[in-house]
Amino acid sequence: MEQRIIDALKTVHDPEIPVNVYDLGLIYKIDIVDEGKVNITMTLTNPNCPVADALPRQVSEAAKQVEGVREVNIELVFDPPWSTDNMSDAAMLDMGLF
Repeated sequence: MEQRIIDALKTVHDPEIPVNVYDLGLIYKIDIVDEGKVNITMTLTNPNCPVADALPRQVSEAAKQVEGVREVNIELVFDPPWSTDNMSDAAMLDMGLF
């Protein structure tokens, strides 16, 4: 189920950066508590992000689209702070940082 959730999260993009939230490194943890309940710990590129309300909601909705997921809890954290070190190699290449 975790891989299906990851695939769903890869459909959510940060509107300011043309990379999905998973490869951008905004998803810190996916915890499948029991059948159908998922806790996701995530961050934003900065605490003053203009999509601070919308992005976690989009992540939750994407995860809920996965068959078998009935409840999603999002924990938004800022420690540790996000940095480009969180990005996947593919995201770094897409952004020309490699």
